[in-house]
Amino acid sequence: MKTIDKIYINGEFITPQGTEYFDLISPTTNKNLGKVLLGNTEDTKKAIEAAQNAFKTFSKTTTSERIQYLKNIKSSIEKRKDDFINVMIEEYGGTFQFASVSYEYMLKGFDSAINLLNSYNFIKTMGESEVQMAPIGVVGIIIPWNSSNGFICSKLSTAIAAGCTTVIKPSEMSAQQTQLITECIHEANLPKGVFNIVNGLGEVVGAEISRNPNIAKISFTGSTNVGKIIAKEAVNTMKRVTLELGGKSPNIILDDADFSKAIPLAIGAAFMNSGQACIAGTRLLIPENKLEETKLLIKETISHLIVGDPKNPNTAVGPMVSTKQFNRVQDYIQTGINEGAEILTGGLGKPQGLENGNFVKPTVFIKVNNQMRIAREEIFGPVLSVITYKTEEEAIEIANDTTYGLQAYVSSSDSKRAHNVASQINAGRVQINGISHDPMAPFGGFKQSGIGREFGILGLEAYLEPRALIQQK
Repeated sequence: MKTIDKIYINGEFITPQGTEYFDLISPTTNKNLGKVLLGNTEDTKKAIEAAQNAFKTFSKTTTSERIQYLKNIKSSIEKRKDDFINVMIEEYGGTFQFASVSYEYMLKGFDSAINLLNSYNFIKTMGESEVQMAPIGVVGIIIPWNSSNGFICSKLSTAIAAGCTTVIKPSEMSAQQTQLITECIHEANLPKGVFNIVNGLGEVVGAEISRNPNIAKISFTGSTNVGKIIAKEAVNTMKRVTLELGGKSPNIILDDADFSKAIPLAIGAAFMNSGQACIAGTRLLIPENKLEETKLLIKETISHLIVGDPKNPNTAVGPMVSTKQFNRVQDYIQTGINEGAEILTGGLGKPQGLENGNFVKPTVFIKVNNQMRIAREEIFGPVLSVITYKTEEEAIEIANDTTYGLQAYVSSSDSKRAHNVASQINAGRVQINGISHDPMAPFGGFKQSGIGREFGILGLEAYLEPRALIQQK
């Protein structure tokens, strides 16, 4: 049993003024792992004040100074690789495979920020004027539980690169992971107040970050519903916002694709991070005449999929993060049945032998149309809807018939054809014949998948304000 009773403000671990504890429960066993003492509104205000004071000097640091700070943090994280992987498995239930990839992505976030600083020009000439790209101010960072430290690293590294200071509200469910990353950043000897972190509830800590006039920008990753609440509050003080929200990603397999490769790839896209991913490819669009072949390949692929103990290096699907999330996924599977979709594999209940944890049977529905709730709403679990189409044009139309637009996938043996289809999908990222991450390319969504972009130059400039100096001659 672990008790986390410190938050991090102005370069120090301090006891919060809040008095409420939150229990940390293992998703794998549903046994108590420990508890975390939550911060309150006053703690959040104190963190914002520290960040505000630090901004006065940190905003004037040089590029080389910021690069050194980023290198220091990366070096601290590199010393504790096993700790990062193990704590994500224990507290979140992330599989060893996912936790290992997440760790590498954490490091890449610092690499890409350093690369940007080595090439980005903060002073530009536009027309006859000098334009200074100035750090925006104190940034409020609000993140979810499905890749907690990954989000902290990507957002914090960008903020540091821009010369901004931060107040971070992680998920209270990720307190052990948060404690570890905080220890690493503390070791990196950043100036006091550049990085502050307050464990707490969204309606308390998140709400104060959203309304406080001394927060200049919010970077939020999470559900579309919560993103709307944050955006409404932020507009009262004209905060800048970057919102990376939900998704219902289409995966179009064209008729000329090698289905023996495309289907396993599609299952990987749908069930990544145990299905708890905003970019999961949860709508599989296949040619009508390929349905029988697809069904056989899906069954074959899933028969080899290991669901179970996330510590096992071969496990592909672990537990849902909480009983609440497990019940949400079960409700959606029941909804699919009620709507008339047919279960090809999986279904209600827990896999045999895994009754103690929040495990879901990886479920694939066929006979789904794009108007069903299971095809329109983000489930956030290992549930895939197979939708058939007659023509390429219809596939594109179905893919774009969604309120979301975060990521999409296209498979074809003809790269030009795949590129042409990908160019017609209304999504912030489209993966062609594979799944990868480019930390220098922008990431974010069309429509209700969000506002703004992260990563690369566009991600950096979201933390900067242009100041034009127009001098008379």
